[in-house]
Amino acid sequence: MLYIKNLTYHPPATPIAILKALNLELAPQQLGLVIGPSGSGKSTLLEIMSGLAEQTAGSLFWRDQELTPDHLQQLGGLVFQFPERHFCGSTILEELRLGHPELGSEKVFEALGEVGLADLSLQAAPHALSGGQQRRLALAVQLIRQPNILMLDEPTAGLDWSMRRQLVNLLGKLKNHWTLLVVTHDAGDLLAIADRCWTLNHGVMEAVAPATLAAKSAEPQLIIPK
Repeated sequence: MLYIKNLTYHPPATPIAILKALNLELAPQQLGLVIGPSGSGKSTLLEIMSGLAEQTAGSLFWRDQELTPDHLQQLGGLVFQFPERHFCGSTILEELRLGHPELGSEKVFEALGEVGLADLSLQAAPHALSGGQQRRLALAVQLIRQPNILMLDEPTAGLDWSMRRQLVNLLGKLKNHWTLLVVTHDAGDLLAIADRCWTLNHGVMEAVAPATLAAKSAEPQLIIPK
Protein backbone atom coordinates (compact mmCIF):
# COMPACT_ATOMS: atom_id res chain seq x y z
CA MET A 1 0.00 0.00 0.00
CA LEU A 2 1.22 3.50 -0.87
CA TYR A 3 0.55 6.15 1.77
CA ILE A 4 1.14 9.87 1.46
CA LYS A 5 0.61 11.73 4.75
CA ASN A 6 0.39 15.52 5.06
CA LEU A 7 2.83 16.05 2.19
CA THR A 8 3.73 19.71 1.71
CA TYR A 9 6.07 21.30 -0.81
CA HIS A 10 6.96 24.96 -0.31
CA PRO A 11 10.13 26.08 -2.09
CA PRO A 12 11.76 29.16 -0.51
CA ALA A 13 11.34 31.17 -3.72
CA THR A 14 7.54 30.81 -3.80
CA PRO A 15 5.17 32.91 -1.65
CA ILE A 16 2.79 30.00 -0.98
CA ALA A 17 3.15 26.22 -0.90
CA ILE A 18 2.80 24.39 -4.22
CA LEU A 19 1.42 21.29 -2.42
CA LYS A 20 -0.52 21.66 0.82
CA ALA A 21 -0.78 18.73 3.27
CA LEU A 22 -1.74 16.10 0.71
CA ASN A 23 -3.05 12.71 1.84
CA LEU A 24 -3.38 9.70 -0.46
CA GLU A 25 -3.74 5.93 -0.16
CA LEU A 26 -3.36 3.55 -3.10
CA ALA A 27 -3.43 -0.23 -2.87
CA PRO A 28 -1.30 -2.57 -5.01
CA GLN A 29 -2.75 -3.33 -8.45
CA GLN A 30 -4.92 -0.25 -8.40
CA LEU A 31 -4.90 2.74 -10.73
CA GLY A 32 -5.08 6.10 -9.01
CA LEU A 33 -5.99 9.22 -10.98
CA VAL A 34 -5.04 12.75 -9.89
CA ILE A 35 -6.94 15.37 -11.89
CA GLY A 36 -6.19 19.06 -11.93
CA PRO A 37 -5.56 22.04 -14.21
CA SER A 38 -2.16 23.13 -15.41
CA GLY A 39 -0.15 24.60 -12.54
CA SER A 40 -2.08 22.72 -9.84
CA GLY A 41 1.00 20.79 -8.66
CA LYS A 42 0.43 17.45 -10.42
CA SER A 43 3.88 17.16 -11.98
CA THR A 44 5.52 18.36 -8.77
CA LEU A 45 3.79 15.54 -6.90
CA LEU A 46 5.23 12.98 -9.32
CA GLU A 47 8.70 14.54 -9.06
CA ILE A 48 8.59 14.08 -5.28
CA MET A 49 7.25 10.54 -5.57
CA SER A 50 10.04 9.59 -7.99
CA GLY A 51 12.77 11.10 -5.81
CA LEU A 52 13.55 14.01 -8.15
CA ALA A 53 12.45 16.57 -5.53
CA GLU A 54 12.07 16.43 -1.76
CA GLN A 55 8.99 17.49 0.17
CA THR A 56 9.14 20.29 2.72
CA ALA A 57 7.03 18.34 5.21
CA GLY A 58 5.05 15.13 5.45
CA SER A 59 5.92 11.52 4.69
CA LEU A 60 5.58 8.83 2.05
CA PHE A 61 5.27 5.14 2.94
CA TRP A 62 5.27 1.92 0.97
CA ARG A 63 4.08 -1.11 2.94
CA ASP A 64 4.70 0.72 6.22
CA GLN A 65 8.29 1.68 5.32
CA GLU A 66 8.95 5.41 5.27
CA LEU A 67 10.60 6.38 2.00
CA THR A 68 13.61 8.61 1.41
CA PRO A 69 14.36 10.14 -2.03
CA ASP A 70 16.83 7.29 -2.67
CA HIS A 71 14.13 4.74 -1.85
CA LEU A 72 11.69 6.54 -4.13
CA GLN A 73 14.06 6.45 -7.09
CA GLN A 74 14.23 2.68 -6.74
CA LEU A 75 10.54 2.23 -5.98
CA GLY A 76 8.94 4.14 -8.82
CA GLY A 77 9.11 4.43 -12.57
CA LEU A 78 8.15 7.81 -14.03
CA VAL A 79 6.89 8.29 -17.58
CA PHE A 80 7.11 12.01 -18.38
CA GLN A 81 4.61 13.96 -20.43
CA PHE A 82 5.66 13.60 -24.09
CA PRO A 83 8.25 10.93 -23.15
CA GLU A 84 9.25 10.49 -26.78
CA ARG A 85 11.12 13.79 -26.50
CA HIS A 86 13.46 12.13 -24.00
CA PHE A 87 14.44 9.13 -26.13
CA CYS A 88 18.22 8.84 -26.40
CA GLY A 89 18.80 5.43 -28.01
CA SER A 90 19.17 5.08 -31.77
CA THR A 91 17.30 1.76 -31.67
CA ILE A 92 14.58 0.23 -29.51
CA LEU A 93 17.14 -2.12 -28.00
CA GLU A 94 19.48 0.74 -27.08
CA GLU A 95 16.60 2.70 -25.54
CA LEU A 96 15.57 -0.24 -23.36
CA ARG A 97 19.12 -0.98 -22.26
CA LEU A 98 20.13 2.58 -21.40
CA GLY A 99 21.55 2.37 -17.90
CA HIS A 100 21.00 -1.40 -17.92
CA PRO A 101 23.51 -2.84 -20.43
CA GLU A 102 23.41 -6.20 -18.66
CA LEU A 103 19.76 -6.85 -19.55
CA GLY A 104 19.28 -10.04 -21.52
CA SER A 105 16.98 -10.55 -24.48
CA GLU A 106 14.39 -12.36 -22.33
CA LYS A 107 13.79 -9.26 -20.17
CA VAL A 108 13.71 -7.03 -23.24
CA PHE A 109 11.08 -9.12 -25.03
CA GLU A 110 9.08 -9.52 -21.82
CA ALA A 111 8.84 -5.74 -21.38
CA LEU A 112 7.92 -5.19 -25.03
CA GLY A 113 5.33 -7.96 -24.83
CA GLU A 114 3.65 -6.32 -21.83
CA VAL A 115 3.03 -3.15 -23.86
CA GLY A 116 2.08 -4.87 -27.11
CA LEU A 117 5.29 -4.16 -29.04
CA ALA A 118 6.72 -7.69 -29.22
CA ASP A 119 6.46 -7.76 -33.02
CA LEU A 120 8.68 -4.71 -33.57
CA SER A 121 12.28 -5.05 -34.69
CA LEU A 122 14.74 -4.24 -31.90
CA GLN A 123 16.76 -2.32 -34.49
CA ALA A 124 13.90 0.04 -35.33
CA ALA A 125 14.49 3.70 -34.46
CA PRO A 126 12.27 4.97 -31.60
CA HIS A 127 11.58 8.22 -33.43
CA ALA A 128 10.31 6.29 -36.46
CA LEU A 129 7.46 4.74 -34.42
CA SER A 130 3.91 6.05 -34.37
CA GLY A 131 2.85 8.28 -31.49
CA GLY A 132 1.01 5.45 -29.76
CA GLN A 133 3.96 3.08 -30.18
CA GLN A 134 6.32 5.67 -28.72
CA ARG A 135 4.15 5.98 -25.60
CA ARG A 136 4.15 2.18 -25.29
CA LEU A 137 7.93 2.10 -25.64
CA ALA A 138 8.25 4.71 -22.88
CA LEU A 139 6.17 2.43 -20.65
CA ALA A 140 8.40 -0.54 -21.52
CA VAL A 141 11.50 1.48 -20.59
CA GLN A 142 10.11 1.86 -17.06
CA LEU A 143 8.60 -1.63 -16.75
CA ILE A 144 11.94 -3.22 -17.53
CA ARG A 145 13.17 -1.71 -14.24
CA GLN A 146 10.44 -3.62 -12.36
CA PRO A 147 9.15 -0.62 -10.36
CA ASN A 148 6.65 -1.04 -7.54
CA ILE A 149 4.71 2.01 -8.73
CA LEU A 150 4.37 3.16 -12.33
CA MET A 151 3.71 6.91 -12.55
CA LEU A 152 2.50 8.68 -15.68
CA ASP A 153 2.28 12.41 -16.38
CA GLU A 154 -0.50 13.24 -18.90
CA PRO A 155 -0.09 9.92 -20.75
CA THR A 156 -2.75 10.65 -23.40
CA ALA A 157 -1.56 14.20 -24.22
CA GLY A 158 -1.18 14.83 -27.94
CA LEU A 159 -2.70 11.50 -29.05
CA ASP A 160 -5.71 11.19 -31.35
CA TRP A 161 -8.85 9.44 -30.09
CA SER A 162 -7.86 6.04 -31.47
CA MET A 163 -4.40 6.08 -29.89
CA ARG A 164 -5.89 7.40 -26.64
CA ARG A 165 -8.30 4.47 -26.52
CA GLN A 166 -5.52 1.96 -27.20
CA LEU A 167 -3.35 3.45 -24.46
CA VAL A 168 -6.20 3.49 -21.93
CA ASN A 169 -6.93 -0.17 -22.70
CA LEU A 170 -3.24 -0.97 -22.18
CA LEU A 171 -3.15 0.81 -18.80
CA GLY A 172 -6.26 -1.12 -17.78
CA LYS A 173 -4.38 -4.35 -18.44
CA LEU A 174 -1.15 -3.21 -16.77
CA LYS A 175 -2.90 -2.52 -13.48
CA ASN A 176 -3.50 -6.28 -13.16
CA HIS A 177 0.21 -6.58 -12.37
CA TRP A 178 1.34 -3.08 -11.36
CA THR A 179 0.30 -0.16 -9.18
CA LEU A 180 -0.30 2.91 -11.34
CA LEU A 181 -0.63 6.59 -10.47
CA VAL A 182 -1.68 8.86 -13.33
CA VAL A 183 -1.91 12.66 -13.29
CA THR A 184 -3.88 14.52 -15.93
CA HIS A 185 -5.84 17.68 -16.59
CA ASP A 186 -8.42 15.75 -18.64
CA ALA A 187 -9.57 12.45 -17.12
CA GLY A 188 -11.68 11.47 -20.13
CA ASP A 189 -11.56 7.72 -20.83
CA LEU A 190 -9.18 7.17 -17.90
CA LEU A 191 -12.09 7.39 -15.45
CA ALA A 192 -13.38 4.03 -16.68
CA ILE A 193 -10.26 2.22 -15.42
CA ALA A 194 -9.57 4.29 -12.27
CA ASP A 195 -9.95 2.69 -8.83
CA ARG A 196 -9.26 5.88 -6.85
CA CYS A 197 -9.53 9.54 -7.89
CA TRP A 198 -8.43 12.84 -6.41
CA THR A 199 -8.80 16.39 -7.62
CA LEU A 200 -5.89 18.78 -7.14
CA ASN A 201 -6.45 22.53 -7.25
CA HIS A 202 -4.02 25.20 -6.06
CA GLY A 203 -2.09 22.51 -4.19
CA VAL A 204 -5.13 21.17 -2.29
CA MET A 205 -6.14 17.54 -2.84
CA GLU A 206 -9.62 16.09 -2.39
CA ALA A 207 -10.69 12.45 -2.81
CA VAL A 208 -13.60 11.91 -5.20
CA ALA A 209 -15.27 8.67 -6.28
CA PRO A 210 -14.53 7.80 -9.93
CA ALA A 211 -18.25 7.17 -10.52
CA THR A 212 -19.05 10.69 -9.30
CA LEU A 213 -16.58 12.25 -11.73
CA ALA A 214 -17.80 10.02 -14.56
CA ALA A 215 -21.39 11.10 -13.92
CA LYS A 216 -20.40 14.77 -13.94
CA SER A 217 -18.48 14.38 -17.20
CA ALA A 218 -21.55 12.77 -18.79
CA GLU A 219 -23.81 15.68 -17.88
CA PRO A 220 -24.80 17.89 -20.84
CA GLN A 221 -22.86 21.11 -20.93
CA LEU A 222 -24.72 24.41 -20.93
CA ILE A 223 -23.92 26.37 -24.07
CA ILE A 224 -24.40 30.10 -23.68
CA PRO A 225 -25.16 31.81 -27.01
CA LYS A 226 -22.93 34.69 -28.00
